[in-house]
Amino acid sequence: MNHSISKTGPNTSDKIWTRDFILICVANFFIFLGFQMTLPTLPLFVEHLGGNDQLIGMIVGVFTFSALFIRPYAGRILETKGRGFVFLLGLGIFVISIGSYGFVASLVFLFGMRLVQGVGWGFSTTASGTIATDLIPPRRRGEGMGYYGLSGSLAMAFGPSLGLFLVDSISFTLFFSICAILGLIAFLLSARINYVKGINPVAKAKRWDVYEKTALKPSILLFFITVTFGGIATFLPLYTDEKGISGIQWYFFLYAMAVLLSRTFAGKLYDLKGHRFLFLPGAVLIFIAMLLLAWLPNSTILYIAAVLYGLGFGSLQPALQTWAIENAPLNRKGMANATFFSFFDLGVGVGAMFFGQIGHSLGYVSIYASAAISVLIAILIYLPSLIKRAA
Repeated sequence: MNHSISKTGPNTSDKIWTRDFILICVANFFIFLGFQMTLPTLPLFVEHLGGNDQLIGMIVGVFTFSALFIRPYAGRILETKGRGFVFLLGLGIFVISIGSYGFVASLVFLFGMRLVQGVGWGFSTTASGTIATDLIPPRRRGEGMGYYGLSGSLAMAFGPSLGLFLVDSISFTLFFSICAILGLIAFLLSARINYVKGINPVAKAKRWDVYEKTALKPSILLFFITVTFGGIATFLPLYTDEKGISGIQWYFFLYAMAVLLSRTFAGKLYDLKGHRFLFLPGAVLIFIAMLLLAWLPNSTILYIAAVLYGLGFGSLQPALQTWAIENAPLNRKGMANATFFSFFDLGVGVGAMFFGQIGHSLGYVSIYASAAISVLIAILIYLPSLIKRAA
C-alpha cells in the first residue's frame, strides 16, 4: 500500500503486484466490461424505444453529468468514511441500475435510471482509481497506473464487440441482466480487499470543496480529449451503418488492442521522462484518427483510425491521471482522482450531447470534424507547459 497510509505500517517494498492490487484490477475489469458492453448497444436500445439522435445524445450524456456532480462528494468521503464504503456503495448502485434497464418500457424511465447509474459509476470509479493509487509504490506510480489501466483496456477489447454480438442474439432484458451480473462479480471481489481507512475521519469538508487545484491542468486537457470519446462511443455504430461500412465490432477490438499495447510502455515512459514525452504524440494520433473518421471511405480507414486512436488515448489517459494525482497532498489524493474523472465525465457528456445536436442538424461527418478541433484546442492549451519546461 501507499508508504504513508498503509494499514500495516510503512512499506519499503516497491512491489506492485500484491494480492489487493490484483483484486482491484480484476474487479475493475468486470466493472468496465459491464459498462463497455452497453456503450455501443445503448443507442440501439434507445432507437428500439423510439428515440432519435438528439434523445440518444441526451440519454447517454445525462449519465456522465450525474457522475460528474457526485464525484466531488465521493472524493471527500473517500478521505472520511474510507475507500471500501464508497467503492462498495457505488458498485451496489451500479448493479441495480444497469439491471433495471431490461425492464424499461419508456424513454423517461430510462433517462431516470441513467441518472442513478451515473451516481453509482461516479462513486465506484473515483474510489477504484484512488484505491489503486494507495496500493502502488510512489516511485512506480506511473508504471502501476498503466498496469491498472490495462484492466479497463481489456474490458474495452471485448466489451463493445461482445455487447453488439449479444444484442443480435438475445433480448435486451437478458443482455442487461448479464451486464448487472458482471458488476455483481466485481462487488464480491471488492469485498475481499483490505482497504485504507479514511485519512481524516473527523474532518469537516468545506462547503465549496469540489476540486483539487493541483489536478486542474491535466484534467482540463483530458476534457478536450474525451469529448472525442463521446462522439465515437455514442454515434460511430450509427455512422458506419448509415455509410454501409461493416466492421464496427472490429473497430472497438482494434482500438482496445492498441490501448493495451500503449499501456505496456506509456507508464514506464512517464516515470522516466514525464508527460512531455507522451501528451503531444498521443494528441496528434487522436487528431489524425478524427480526421480519418470524418473522411471514412471504407472499413480499412475505420480500422486504421481505431489503431491510431487507441495508441493515442492509451498513452494519454494514464499519463494525465498520474500527473493529476502526483502533486496532490496525501489527504487529497481522493479529491484529485475525483477532479480527474469529473473532467473525464464532463468531456464524454458534452461530447455526446453536443454531437447529438450537430449530428442531427449537419450529419455524422460534422461530429468527427468538430472532435478534431477539440483535440487541437487541447494541444494549444498544452504547448505553454512544454515551452516552459524547455526554457
